[in-house]
Amino acid sequence: MTEHMPILSFLIGLPIVSGSIILAMKKVARPQVLRYTALLTMVVSLALCLPLLMQFDTQTYSMQFAESYAWLPAFNLNYNLAIDGLSLTMIVLTTFTTLIALMATWYSIEDRIAQYLASFLFLQGLMVGVFAATDAMLFYIFFEATLIPMYLIIGIWGSSNRVYAAIKFFLFTFIGSAMLLVALIYLGVQAKSFAIDAFYALKLSLPVQILIFIGFLLGFAIKIPMWPFHTWLPDAHTEAPAGGSIVLAAILLKLGAYGFLRFALPIVPDACSNLAWFMVTLSLIAIVYIALVAIVQKDMKKLIAYSSISHMGFVTLGCFMIFLISQSEHAMKQAGALGLEGAMFVMISHGFVSSALFAGVGFLYDRMHSREIKDFGGIINSMPMLAALFLFFALANAGLPGTSGFVGEFMVILASLNAGFWIALLAATTLIFGAAYTLWMYKRVFFGAVANDKVASLQDIRGFELLAFVALAVAVLFFGIYPDPILKLLHTTTQHLLSLSFVSKLG
Repeated sequence: MTEHMPILSFLIGLPIVSGSIILAMKKVARPQVLRYTALLTMVVSLALCLPLLMQFDTQTYSMQFAESYAWLPAFNLNYNLAIDGLSLTMIVLTTFTTLIALMATWYSIEDRIAQYLASFLFLQGLMVGVFAATDAMLFYIFFEATLIPMYLIIGIWGSSNRVYAAIKFFLFTFIGSAMLLVALIYLGVQAKSFAIDAFYALKLSLPVQILIFIGFLLGFAIKIPMWPFHTWLPDAHTEAPAGGSIVLAAILLKLGAYGFLRFALPIVPDACSNLAWFMVTLSLIAIVYIALVAIVQKDMKKLIAYSSISHMGFVTLGCFMIFLISQSEHAMKQAGALGLEGAMFVMISHGFVSSALFAGVGFLYDRMHSREIKDFGGIINSMPMLAALFLFFALANAGLPGTSGFVGEFMVILASLNAGFWIALLAATTLIFGAAYTLWMYKRVFFGAVANDKVASLQDIRGFELLAFVALAVAVLFFGIYPDPILKLLHTTTQHLLSLSFVSKLG
């Protein structure tokens, strides 16, 4: 029955309408009423994902729950929505993460509460639109529109250097997206349609594919961000409020990876194959070099931000190392499926783990008004609940077996062995460096003697803060022990994506 209901439109429209209502209520409603209105909206949005999960057919790669309405017929533009396994997992992650971000910052924001809540609700609807759009221009509009609420979240509710960080974030991502727009318009003209699946059938010469790939690279690599396009992210994370950092790390960074999977691999596979070494090299630099940069950070948020860049290197490595496998076709597809599914799993797991780490730092910043590691020590004495749960997420970030942080990275490393021993070896260094920077930070912040009177008087996490942490811990542990539900959703989509990526589109 829900196959014919516009659930995807509801998931996009509900938070946007609710955010507008909250803005209209800002002068007459109490802050708690506004907060609970946003909370109810996010809970309903998450609940709307249940029929999608229950009725999703994992045996077909075809897009499901499709919606199509004429938008601008004269320009071949349509409001087309549908989902496959990858889209569905990212939509569920989006609705779950925004709910976590709200609960984790329940006590944090006291200024302009209505605008803050509305920004998050608008952002949630737009991010769902990115993952649900099957028209390239509709995708681009949602993709670009996400910049606006995040720009406001950083620029209004961020720390002392928030304006600089917000402008840097906006300019970096906007300039890259301009190149993406050129590539999409060219493909739309050639296909005489902006339907993404129409792009898959195009035959393009190698020089044209490479130029289009460069457009994709600038649009998506900056969003992830890949090295050397990463410099905006530490500033954005450092200055953003905790809720902004949670959504930025858990979802917004994934928009770039999703773009590579949805556009680059199936549309310009020959360019991907020819430039695979370049992309793998950038990925390995992110994994190794950025992990080393993380070790020397003195600010907890910057350390976790650099950690995110390093972990996202696994996503692009899993996407592009498949083109370096020189074995039988069966072995290529088997290893390629392992690598791609591993990359997708890293995206999802990183959403859980990074959300928890940024939330934990946010809890400490709200109480201490500092993120400097040197200002902490002995937190375990005054905040034992936070210390215990944060240790669990620190171990997950280091790739401890039994947590979701291990599964995806292990899959990518295992698949990388088919592309080259040294690629796998360099990728595996994340298990060492990840443990080094994460556990060293944990030791200095949570263990040892109580650093000062402020630390001694800290109150442990409570209420929605604790509930958010527990929900994330359950997700990390459950999918670390039993990743099959996610992998089942991804498997058929991965196989279809591989079948498109290994077929030459030379015209």
